[in-house]
Amino acid sequence: MTEKREKREMGMLLDGIIDGMPVFAKELVAGGVAGGLAKTVVAPLERVKILFQTRRDEFKAVGLYGSFKRLAHTEGIMGFYRGNGASVARIVPYAALHYMTYEQYRRWIILSFPDIGRGPVLDLVAGSFAGGTAVLFTYPLDLVRTKLAYQVVSSSKVNIHGVVGTEEVYKGIRDCFSKTLKESGLRGLYRGVAPSLYGIFPYAGLKFYFYEEMKRHVPEEHKKDIVVKLVCGSVAGLLGQTFTYPLDVVRRQMQVQRLLVSNNAELKGTMETLIMIMQRQGWKQLFSGLSINYLKVVPSVAIGFTVYDIMKASLRVPSRDVIEVVTAERNSQPSLHS
Repeated sequence: MTEKREKREMGMLLDGIIDGMPVFAKELVAGGVAGGLAKTVVAPLERVKILFQTRRDEFKAVGLYGSFKRLAHTEGIMGFYRGNGASVARIVPYAALHYMTYEQYRRWIILSFPDIGRGPVLDLVAGSFAGGTAVLFTYPLDLVRTKLAYQVVSSSKVNIHGVVGTEEVYKGIRDCFSKTLKESGLRGLYRGVAPSLYGIFPYAGLKFYFYEEMKRHVPEEHKKDIVVKLVCGSVAGLLGQTFTYPLDVVRRQMQVQRLLVSNNAELKGTMETLIMIMQRQGWKQLFSGLSINYLKVVPSVAIGFTVYDIMKASLRVPSRDVIEVVTAERNSQPSLHS
């Protein structure tokens, strides 16, 4: 009896907390949970993708299966999650800001431009600006994640013939931050941010565009089905990533250039780096790791959108139409001081 009463009281307390949260806070929580869960699921594929993009000599020629096997032998299971702590530390605030600002930009555009249609173009614009905002606030964590994932440290217990062991440059997130600041200053924490912004604007916009557009064609009785959300999210991520992938490769190589022993000439801006990769490594390098990225993007974006929608429902976030009507009514009320 006491246990039931405690559960009921806990439920009432939780309901009170949820009801007392502003809408933007609920969207932040929903986005953060969605991003963290999705990123952790695909962390092993993300690690191998980064190694492919940055042309580690001991990985680029062995393919996907060989890379997984080599990482398992040299670093063990935890090797697949090297850099994932920094990745999750980045993606939680990134996803929280991304989803929340998308909703906020969407409402602001509708209220500021009442004549604009509520079609996919609105989602494209709102998603693009939301992606840019999230990148600017969280980019240093992405840089740290990439540097940590780039390192390949052979296990002291295992010595596999043909595997090149390297000395660990960074011991963790904090060490990587401090060393990067010491070596390159604040600008060093934003190395590669330009291609990130060039890539995120179309990618984030296209991702929301495709997702919302596909959902509009789903019959009303199936719109809440998890499988439908997963399929829509998968296709949205797949299409969005295909158009912007070369910029992701440019960004990764700019981020780790100081760790590349064979790199004598320092990479300059985005276009210079893009041209240099094509000249020295061939245009195919701009799509290196794309097949892995497809395997990663499908579950990642699908899980992200699906968990976000589920979290919004759990946190009792009103529908967009309801929020937009309430906000419009508040803005149209005359001020007491006017």
